[in-house]
Amino acid sequence: MKKVESIFEIIGPIMVGPSSSHTAGAVRIGKIAREILGTKPVKAIILFHGSFAETFRGHGSDKAVVGGILGFSTDDLRIRKALEVAEREGLKIEFKTVDLGEEYHPNTIKIILEDASGLKIQVIGSSIGGGNIIITEINGFETDLSGDYYALIAIHDDKPGMVAKITTILAKHRINIAKMRVSRIKRGALAFSSIEVDHEISKEVVGEIEKIKEVRLVRALKPI
Repeated sequence: MKKVESIFEIIGPIMVGPSSSHTAGAVRIGKIAREILGTKPVKAIILFHGSFAETFRGHGSDKAVVGGILGFSTDDLRIRKALEVAEREGLKIEFKTVDLGEEYHPNTIKIILEDASGLKIQVIGSSIGGGNIIITEINGFETDLSGDYYALIAIHDDKPGMVAKITTILAKHRINIAKMRVSRIKRGALAFSSIEVDHEISKEVVGEIEKIKEVRLVRALKPI
């Protein structure tokens, strides 16, 4: 049996809502999607898979994920009015249900966000119990972000030495890597690096990585 290291693995986080899986987890998935977009979203398409598709309205997962997209934390009482807040802020929302396939966790959400400039990002995340989540795809690239660590994500050319360029900058700023994953959709096209670290990543560090000519997008994420 897995050793339980925290009571929060059993009862979940401090939160608004009836279920850590269907509300707190949904908030965290929505919030990390907003962080990845990096700007204020004006449009959100939210697709619920599996158990979420059957129960998202009854368990308040619709309000929860929208609350996260608005930047709310799991214990923010505004989650209860998230749909009304979104309307006031001009965020257009579309809910759908979808069958992503058996390989996806039953509590999975696919989120497509767009900002006023037309920038779009696509995130797939699963709520795996007790408020814990895992982000499995970003813009079609496979990943496994937990939202529990500071993290850096980057889309860059699939060329030798790219990971070394990024990690050298992290090392220069004494940022310790906890976990890293690199994936790609097609050889020689674009690759995706997700790096979870022990320390907050400053704007200075992000700026240095952005100056690498082969880097197309970079985001520094905080624990959600």
